[in-house]
Formats: sequence, C-alpha cells, structure tokens
Amino acid sequence: MPLEAARKQSVGASPGDSKAGSRGQGDADAILARVVVEQGFATMDEVQACVRRQREVVAAGPVSDPSQSSLAYFLIDAGAITRRQLDRLKLQVEAEGSGQKIPGYVVLHKLGAGAMATVYKARQLSLDRLVAIKILPRKFSSDPQFIERFYAEGRAAAQMNHPNIVQAYDVGKAGEFHYFVMEYVEGTTVYDQIVRQKRYSEKEAIDVIIQVAEALEHAHQRGLIHRDVKPKNIMMNLAGVVKLADMGLARAISDREAAEAEAGKAFGTPYYISPEQIRGDLDVGPPADIYSLGATLYHMVTGRVPFEGKDPAEVMRRHLKSPPVPPDQINPKLSNALCEVLEMMMAKRREDRYQNCSDLLSDLRLIQRGEKPVIAHKTIIGAPVEALSQIVAEEASRPAEIAVDKTRQPSVFSHPMVQGMLVLLLLSLAANVVLWMR
Repeated sequence: MPLEAARKQSVGASPGDSKAGSRGQGDADAILARVVVEQGFATMDEVQACVRRQREVVAAGPVSDPSQSSLAYFLIDAGAITRRQLDRLKLQVEAEGSGQKIPGYVVLHKLGAGAMATVYKARQLSLDRLVAIKILPRKFSSDPQFIERFYAEGRAAAQMNHPNIVQAYDVGKAGEFHYFVMEYVEGTTVYDQIVRQKRYSEKEAIDVIIQVAEALEHAHQRGLIHRDVKPKNIMMNLAGVVKLADMGLARAISDREAAEAEAGKAFGTPYYISPEQIRGDLDVGPPADIYSLGATLYHMVTGRVPFEGKDPAEVMRRHLKSPPVPPDQINPKLSNALCEVLEMMMAKRREDRYQNCSDLLSDLRLIQRGEKPVIAHKTIIGAPVEALSQIVAEEASRPAEIAVDKTRQPSVFSHPMVQGMLVLLLLSLAANVVLWMR
C-alpha cells in the first residue's frame, strides 16, 4: 500500500512537536492499539511490532509530515489493518478520546447525525449483541430542557413492548455525555426506499402501514402519542419487519401539564404534521398520529409529500387550509378504496378522521383482502365518524338473516293490488253474511 495513501488515513496526527499535541497523539494511539486488538483486526504481536517501529522513527528525530509518526500510519503500512478498517475505527477512537466512552459498550461506527443527537452502532459486551446508541450533543448537555426531553424519550420507549417498535435497552450518563441504548435495526427506512424506487406499490405500502398502525395502536393503548410519524422514522429490517422508531416527541395523552407548557407551539415535522399539532392544541391525541401516518402513506404511494412550500411555515399553512392533490391523480394505479382511506386519514378536522388505529386497521385489512373499506366508504353519508366503529361492531354481531330465494317467479297473491282486492272481497262477504242472519 502506498505510504502517501496511508498518511491520509492517519488518526489524530500530531500538530507539530508541541507537548500537548504529542500527548493527544499518544492517547489516540493507545486507544487505537487497544481497539484494533479488541475487535480482532490484528493480533497483539502485530500491533506491538508497529509500536516498536513507531518508536524507532520518533527516536530518530522529527519527521517532515507529522502523520508519519502516528500508529495508524505504521499499522496500515505493515498491512495489519486496511484503510477501510481504519475508517470504521476512527469514530470510536475519537469518541473515546473525547470522553464519549460508555462502559459496557464498544462503539463501532456512526450511523447518522441530526440536530438533536448522533447515533452510533455499537456492541454490548455483556450480551454480545449489536445495539444503536443515541448520544445527546455536547452543546445540549448543560440544557435541562433538552436533557429532560432526551430521558423522556427513553422512558417512553421503555413502556413499549411490541415487535413493530424499536426496543429500548438503557439510558444514562457517561462522563459529559447522555446516552440512550436501543435495538439495532439492520436494514433501511421507508424514506430511503422512496428515494430509491420513487414510490411504493399499493400492496407494499398497505403491508408497511398496517404494521405501523399496529405499533401506534400499542402506544395509544398505553396512553402515548408519537407525534413524529414520518418515513425516516419507519425502519425495516432484513426480514421485512417494520419498526417504528424515535420516540423523541412522544408524550402521554393525559399529561395536561406538558400539553399546557407546549400550548401554541408546533411540535412535529412540517411535511407530515397534523393540523392540531400546528395550532399547538391542548388535546392532541391518536387522530394526530393517524394524520401523520396518512401523510406518510400519501408520500409512499405517490412519491410526493402532500404539501410543498418555499419554507416550513407555508407547508404548515397548507396542512391547515388546502386539500392535497387526490393521490390517484398522481398515481392512477391506486384503488378507489385506498384513496377513500387516505382522505379520511388526512381530514383537516380530527373529528372527521379515524378516531383510533383499530378502526383504521379494520379498513386497511379489508383493502388488503380486495374488499371495500366499511368506515371510509362513501356510501355512508352523513354518519358521525364516532358512530362508524359502532356500526361495524353491530353488523359483525348481528345474527345472519334467512336467505330469500329470488330465483323463483313471485306469486300473484304477493302483489299489493291483488292483496287489497282480496281484503275488500272478504269484507263484502262478511257484510252479506251479517245481513242474511238478520
């Protein structure tokens, strides 16, 4: 391997000959040596041989390029590790060097980063399993509000025990860093799939949405609303199992104090947020998650978000006031049944939406079987949404009616005019009998 390439891949190159820089380089090298051996990239003998060579070069005097004195340089040059392996180790070395080491876990590499947290893939040593670790950025580590919200996410996730919800394992603090350990899902997200294939087929989308609705039903039954349902928070593992992630905005439905503290503030993601979340209403409940799930389903089957705008404020105004373009105008392959369900999921007034995920699941499963949705079907005109689930339940429990054979020719005596004439004839006969008896 060319030495120039190895120099570019060095970890923690020393800034000149300063003592502080040398000390920082020494710490990084010590962490790198340990991690390389712990993760089986090289043997202890191979690492020690590289350390001896490094010391010889350093003892010979200053080098023109400081990276040529780092342990990474000698490990790559000796073939003990590859450049790709070093890339995977860099983040762990940097994390441990900055005090971001979490006891009992070995950080493998970064999975992603957002404004509120960075997520790493790691191995839990005690159970020898892969996990995901979300770490609160240092800039928020002294902010009580962000810290409380971070731990609230862990508590909310810990209440969930459902195959379609990312499982929470641990939450705590290590050094300056607050961390949340959760199930590692190897796979992709709905958002990634939309980017890759533009849109889902109706069948694929329904299969995914049913699993998310089941996850939300579980959360709602435990008194929690998610408040941030969107394609990026819906994951799929390699077996095709859907996992709802990120309880960062989850809140207890009954938490009046939290609702009052957040009144008038919009919490959610603009492209998928419900009208009541935009207004900052106090009584945000399951229909808000159903709206966001509808916006997600709309994006999945059309390849477009329901509303676009020049900024988040304009997008949210459209959620409040504008009807979305009918999905079948964008994707003519969509069935009328799915369009009806989507329209009901994304109704502006929460009263006009599905009131719970059980009702939504009932309609989605009917579509899945090729049948019409009962609750969202347009033949039910003027019936209050709250009463529709009762109608479904009553219909399901009603005894079966006796079938009428309509293939036979009806009797002449079944005609109303004939029946009327018979009645008159009988009355006339009765009158004549009475007169005769007199």
